[in-house]
Amino acid sequence: MRPITRFLALISLVWLATLAHVAGSQQPPTNPPPDKRFKADILVIAPHPDDESTIAGYLAKAVLDEHRHVAVVVTTRGDAGENLVGFEQARSLGEIREIETRQALASIGITDVFFLRAPDTPGLDVADVLRSLETSNHGSSLGEAVRFIRLTRPEVVITMLPATVAGENHQDHQAAGVIATEAFDLAGDPTSFPEQVAAPEDRFWYGNLMEGLRPWQPKKLYYYTDASHFDFLKGKGPEYSMTEVSPSQRVSYARLAAKELSFHRTQYGDEPAKALATGNLRDFEQPLPFVLAKSLVGGAVTGDIMDGVRPGAIPFAPVRGYRPSGDAAGLAMELGQGWAFYRRFYPAHNLDVMPGLLAPELGVGSGQHFPVFLLFHNNTDNPVTFHLRTQLPPGWAVDSTSAQHSHPWPMTTFTAAEHDDLPVRVRLVAPRLEKPQWQTISWTADANGRQIGPVTLRVYVGGQ
Repeated sequence: MRPITRFLALISLVWLATLAHVAGSQQPPTNPPPDKRFKADILVIAPHPDDESTIAGYLAKAVLDEHRHVAVVVTTRGDAGENLVGFEQARSLGEIREIETRQALASIGITDVFFLRAPDTPGLDVADVLRSLETSNHGSSLGEAVRFIRLTRPEVVITMLPATVAGENHQDHQAAGVIATEAFDLAGDPTSFPEQVAAPEDRFWYGNLMEGLRPWQPKKLYYYTDASHFDFLKGKGPEYSMTEVSPSQRVSYARLAAKELSFHRTQYGDEPAKALATGNLRDFEQPLPFVLAKSLVGGAVTGDIMDGVRPGAIPFAPVRGYRPSGDAAGLAMELGQGWAFYRRFYPAHNLDVMPGLLAPELGVGSGQHFPVFLLFHNNTDNPVTFHLRTQLPPGWAVDSTSAQHSHPWPMTTFTAAEHDDLPVRVRLVAPRLEKPQWQTISWTADANGRQIGPVTLRVYVGGQ
């Protein structure tokens, strides 16, 4: 066959294929349901590879004994972590930690594992959720989280506590909780990330845009934490025994949790494996508490995580959104940065349990230097001069402030413009203590002849 003949034959074949495709597309359209393979009862949104291990005992119970379908989304790859078993770091470490996470979760029957691959931010002197939201590209990460909720259609979402708690000083942990909460509230709204729920032009052809997902409203939201104390969680949600024996596996949930953690060797080395070999599971046997952040289907606060959940979709439940507080007029002072954000975030997302859950606190090391931000509000028609006073327990010191000094310490003076908010950084030095203890710092300010505050911060100072 001559080249021109071969060319004409090829054109004919392409034309016939196109006609067949067009003819096929003119058939009555089918509307298949969402992919059943990924339908989850529980979706966990965790910050780092290994952070799912905190609740691995409960997840083992849910999957192995209650036959729940659990999926896990990890927001980062953990590529800023340490490596106790090899020289690999940075992107190579991220690859390893992804594999470790898939193997760890597979050991308790979980195979649907997804990664957002947001940047892993190293833990700093004081965790501030806003730093992690900034570096992770907040909007992009939120869109990914909404996509995974719509893909897996979970009844329940479990994530880390969006709060600064002593012993839990990592901004990525808090950011995962913020993003998961926002995604919980947006996934059922077809106007949020609408490209995800629009239908593709022709799912039988190539190169489609639009994703063909359905809006989905999860029913319950739970938080967990790796804080150093759990007194504030009592009565706020269910608590699970880790010494209880799994009926199907005939070992304790603590042992299953230790087994799951043993795959994360870059972070924990051989310690979990040693605990399994020796039977010294004390670190895994503590009761596992959760906070019921909100439920759209009722159920007892301290009841089982699946209490009140019934099969099927529920209507989209919009949250109240941000509303200015009563201190929008006049002069006010509050803790700034993450604390100021949370003060507005909780009521905006109907997290009614959170404002009374925990007074502002953090944990620092003995002798540590660290910053605290205060936020001053001048909602008047004139500039206002504030005189800030810091009240410190014995042994504490102020390293520096970002405000202008015109009085001897402990008073700091600065001026806020009319109808403006002014952040002030106070850098503190914790005392050197032999034993850990709680201490309280407070601030007051004088402005326009009246006192503002006090604002207090509870600090757990670690011993030497």
